[in-house]
Amino acid sequence: MLNDKNHGLPTNRAKKELRRGWTTGACAAAAAGAAYHALINGNFTKKATVRLPGGQIPMFDLSTAELGDGYAVAGIIKDAGDDPDVTHGLEIITRVEPGPKGGGVQFMAGDGVGVVTLPGLPVGVGEPAINPGPRAMIISALKGEQTDVPDVLVTISVPGGEEIAQKTMNPRLGIKGGISILGTSGIVIPYSCSSWIHAIRQGIDVASELGLEHLLAATGRTSESAANEILNLSEQALIDMGDFAGGMLKYLVTKKIKRITIAGGFGKISKLAQGEMDLHSSRSSVDVTKLAQMLEQLGADKKIVDSAKKSTTAAQILEIAGDMKSSLANVVAKQAREVVMATLSGGVDVDIWIFDRNKNRLATSNQGQE
Repeated sequence: MLNDKNHGLPTNRAKKELRRGWTTGACAAAAAGAAYHALINGNFTKKATVRLPGGQIPMFDLSTAELGDGYAVAGIIKDAGDDPDVTHGLEIITRVEPGPKGGGVQFMAGDGVGVVTLPGLPVGVGEPAINPGPRAMIISALKGEQTDVPDVLVTISVPGGEEIAQKTMNPRLGIKGGISILGTSGIVIPYSCSSWIHAIRQGIDVASELGLEHLLAATGRTSESAANEILNLSEQALIDMGDFAGGMLKYLVTKKIKRITIAGGFGKISKLAQGEMDLHSSRSSVDVTKLAQMLEQLGADKKIVDSAKKSTTAAQILEIAGDMKSSLANVVAKQAREVVMATLSGGVDVDIWIFDRNKNRLATSNQGQE
């Protein structure tokens, strides 16, 4: 069992003791095990447990425990630890009841759990959005020490899940009606990049399966909105890249996408032009000296160049550039395109667009066709 001093949750020393939490998949699996135990034995255990793929065995309090005629229901409140997870505090409810003989474990989406409507995701169209990892954990929890998989229907519900799903990538991925039940390891690591990169990959998978040839990847919603007012692409062509340019580009290499437009603000695109693949402010910084040198090469006078060298942010340099702002932004966009093309090793038509906070396009690498 895990250390009870942390309420059963493992800590992450590398993250200054930020408390880790449990995925929706881990909660669903523990609830499934508790419900099945009650269905077979006529009572609920005091604590629900589940063995995770890494060998951890967390313990959960049951928020719901209902034993009816031919069914059992168990619920667990998801604790995401110190991670700003939108599903933190939601109740993950699992209902278990006998299924058709020989049918094994069959999964159903209850209230607040989404259903897959587009190809390209790890589960098929028409299936509940319960990923393979959680499905395997649930089946393991139901088997327990037995060798045979029981013939049961497992319905997972998440009250409030449909509303929360609007804050996730699910609508864009064609997952309708609620959240997804996720988690490969069962553990939520605070501020981990993995969940975002996973969502980026799923977005690319869906776009690829739909045969979309032009994607728009943006560092933020303002840039995405501004760029798509020009491009008018479908929702499934929009990739919320955020700061993870490298994660997006490396995965894009594996797909047959013909064209990509990358949109962002001057600061983040400047980092991309420098060859940075992680654009987050805590993991990369703008080289103001190089931007000042660009201004000098563009013919800026010494006073402007010296002021640029003393700047601490890309925004300050852009303001100092004055009438040369557009010229500087265009140079940055073109250099960013060269970096992206080198990463993709050719075969994709790339264009880089830079926008300001008022959604005005400052620059384009002028390689894509609008």
